[in-house]
Amino acid sequence: MVSEGTQNAPAPATEARGNFFRQSGWLMIANIAGGALMWGLHFLAKRLEKGEYGTFGALLTVLMVLPLMPLQMVLAQQTARALATGRQRQLAGMIRMMWLGTFIFWLVAMVVIFFQQDNILKLLQIKDSVGLWIMLVACLFAAWLPIFGGVLQGQQNFLWLGWSMMLNGVGRLGLAVVAVFVIGGYAWGLLAGVLMGLIVGTAIAIWQTASLWRLPSEKFDWRSLMKQVSPLLIGFGAFQFLFTADTMFVKSYFTGDQTDAYVGAGTLSRALIWVVGPLAAVMFPRVVHSAAKAEKSNLMHMVLLGTFVIALVGAVGLVVVGPYVIKIIYPGYAAQVIEVLPWYAFTMVPLALANVLLNNLLAKGSFRIVPLLVALALGYAFTLTRFHDSPITVLKVLCGFNVLLLAVSAWFTYRDAAAPAQPSPV
Repeated sequence: MVSEGTQNAPAPATEARGNFFRQSGWLMIANIAGGALMWGLHFLAKRLEKGEYGTFGALLTVLMVLPLMPLQMVLAQQTARALATGRQRQLAGMIRMMWLGTFIFWLVAMVVIFFQQDNILKLLQIKDSVGLWIMLVACLFAAWLPIFGGVLQGQQNFLWLGWSMMLNGVGRLGLAVVAVFVIGGYAWGLLAGVLMGLIVGTAIAIWQTASLWRLPSEKFDWRSLMKQVSPLLIGFGAFQFLFTADTMFVKSYFTGDQTDAYVGAGTLSRALIWVVGPLAAVMFPRVVHSAAKAEKSNLMHMVLLGTFVIALVGAVGLVVVGPYVIKIIYPGYAAQVIEVLPWYAFTMVPLALANVLLNNLLAKGSFRIVPLLVALALGYAFTLTRFHDSPITVLKVLCGFNVLLLAVSAWFTYRDAAAPAQPSPV
């Protein structure tokens, strides 16, 4: 595979389509390989002491609910736009500012958490603080990875974006295996693997984007930047909350095998998003580029169809094949995982479709949907506090809000298609 580079001239339709499928195919391979390696951590679940797998899932979810997806999409958008308009030096200053800013924010958060450690452990029903602090160190690299991963995505340097994903998985699984087999079956051993994977993936992304972030910087318009960035952060943040928050709620409301089973079913089901996600990831910088130059693009329709077919087939396959895999990975609570899995798998299908529509809207700077996204996220959180008598009830709530998200995204996409194309502000 070779990187498609950062060319600004529009390619002929057939060549552009070929590039899209080649890049998407490579990212799918990288995502599946990296995801499989990361998923390999869950094969170690049967070697953990009782309750430790649920602890691992809860702490891992803390990483997942950090606004990392929004951060990557902001950098992808700004990089694609800067390359389309020749503002690379402004981009260099922006990257370094975000790099330093996340480090300072992390230091402050570490101090606050140090004084609130006991309350946090009690809330998450965790006895050992070692896993918490490993997770907190991982948070720093988890914040840096989307910054430089976003730059790779905006450059359309999907070759090294894919390698970053895969080697993240290699580092994650490698250290976790050593920790669990040598030291013992504790959640913090798996979290140490997560930390190592993040370090490896981040190092690759920093190395491959050095040609941009090391440029001499130029001043940029703060007000214009915030108008572009704030809706992206809020919009993708709301989406990420809908995607990940259920595990934390389940950890708070349930204990023991119920939590472990839910985490297991969620791990398998979220793999569907790993598989179809590259289609939207490759689409996003292309739509940003087209919007910056007021060019029309029909790429979204092709991506939406592909996502629907792959996600639906994947969900059906998961329900059919999943029980055989589950009995191997989760022998202690296989029946509970199998009961939850169909609900979880099909809940991911409307979420995957909404992800495509949302990426398309926000890439074009169509931000009218953002307030409704926030309302959906808040409504989802409130509803879960009222309806959580069983894990399946939680999934019914999640499914309902995912369908609402898809409906809202489809409505705004329809309205946006009827409006004339306008160049995005730069």
